[in-house]
Amino acid sequence: MVLVSVLYPNQPGSRFDERYYLDKHIPLVRQRWEPMGLTDLRLLRGVGTPDGGPAPFRVMALLSFESAEALQKAGAAHGSEVFGDIPNFTDVQPVAQVNEALA
Repeated sequence: MVLVSVLYPNQPGSRFDERYYLDKHIPLVRQRWEPMGLTDLRLLRGVGTPDGGPAPFRVMALLSFESAEALQKAGAAHGSEVFGDIPNFTDVQPVAQVNEALA
């Protein structure tokens, strides 16, 4: 199993259309990638830091794939469509990282 984290920086003055993200983008991700090995998708809204500061990331998406191969195949098959939809809801560049469990 691999976990992909996609983090959208909380930059002052940036645009993030949460309604579009939830109503259009996430269903697109699920429709394209669940048949290809996406097993779980969790969405988190940043609300702040432990000391009361602003959240460094506005939204985080955590996508679990059954394997690194499934992730690669999903990205190859539908990555351009999924990533091409990002400008429809935000003007920030997301930070993406592929992770594997330590324990």
